[in-house]
Amino acid sequence: MASEIEVLEDTTAAAAPAAAEAPSVAEVAEEEALKDDVYTAAAYGDLEKLQRLVEAEGRPVGGTDASGYYALQWAVLNNRVAAAQYILEHGGDVNAVDHTGQTALHWSSVRGHIQVAELLLKEGAKVDAADLYGYQATHVAAQYGQTAFIYHIVAKWNADPDVPDNDGRSPLHWAAYKGFADSIRLLLYLDAHRARQDKEGCTPLHWAAIRGNLEACTVLVQAGKKDDLMVKDKTGLTPAQLAADKNHRQVAFFLDNARRVHDSGCNGNPTFAKLSKVGLAPLLWCIAVVLLATYIHSVIAGQYNMSMTPAFGLFAWSGVFVATAGLVMFYKCSRKDPGYISANTRDSHNQRDDEPLLKMELDNPALLTGNWSQLCITCKIVRPVRSKHCSTCDRCVEQFDHHCPWVSNCVGKGL
Repeated sequence: MASEIEVLEDTTAAAAPAAAEAPSVAEVAEEEALKDDVYTAAAYGDLEKLQRLVEAEGRPVGGTDASGYYALQWAVLNNRVAAAQYILEHGGDVNAVDHTGQTALHWSSVRGHIQVAELLLKEGAKVDAADLYGYQATHVAAQYGQTAFIYHIVAKWNADPDVPDNDGRSPLHWAAYKGFADSIRLLLYLDAHRARQDKEGCTPLHWAAIRGNLEACTVLVQAGKKDDLMVKDKTGLTPAQLAADKNHRQVAFFLDNARRVHDSGCNGNPTFAKLSKVGLAPLLWCIAVVLLATYIHSVIAGQYNMSMTPAFGLFAWSGVFVATAGLVMFYKCSRKDPGYISANTRDSHNQRDDEPLLKMELDNPALLTGNWSQLCITCKIVRPVRSKHCSTCDRCVEQFDHHCPWVSNCVGKGL
């Protein structure tokens, strides 16, 4: 991943002096001269200086500095909206590319500045502009964990959340490599392909394992299948083997254990795994029915032959009624909806090009406020508060408390 974008620091930031000696007059004059340009003014958002340089001194805003970067890029990197607006109004090119092929939109995604990015996009910035490495704004945002930025440009400007770069790596690869779990959740929710292999044969799970990002691995495994754990890169290694090779023992153990669970079921016992899904309710219900039938046959029917008294008969049949009512209630508890939340069953591959992605969920308050933990990457929904995903039922449940094996159902809002 050596081609990762570099964060461009403000060239106007003063370096720490190597010694306690005061700088010479010539050095101070040179530093002040360097600061008196449109690039520094744009970076600091000094609109007054910018107006003086452009309008009074005729300085252009469309050229590059000594490093090959534009004033507009420095403005958006530091979220200087007013300065960026001024530059665009005075000849700045919103889609101008520097020597690395990056536009101002790329720079806004480094720090996740949505406000200035919105200005650029309204002024005609290309949301799919790629630099020399094939990075689009979504790649750069994923590299720096700017989840809200990804959400904004995908939801409002229809950016592609799963586009590969020149090395075949999607934003999900980069988020996994850097360990940004929230970005991973959002990208998976947006249907990013979790099993995509890059030019080295690595999936996002491979890159998360290489860096030892346990939380990233956990999210990817929860959203994935057994095949994701068994994919080999071009060197023939699985994610678990790569983690072990990099001495990330905890990650390697987690991935190995996840593979064993997929291979042979719960705790290595496939029979027990199947029974844990069904629960104990059917067995308990059958036992209760057998006991009730035995009671009726052996106690009540037998006592009739011995001239049962009316009082004893009433008491005996009352017990049968109560037991039957209990069985009915037990059955209802096992079969009742505990508060399941409907999963999103959309097919992104068959979605029309003109149909907004996840249009039913994009305006959800949880996403607008950045509550990424409410995303369920399995059901592809935004869960209400206090809702959780039950791994046994494989469903999201409102006000989820726990899954009860005795009734073979979840304890939630409806139960």
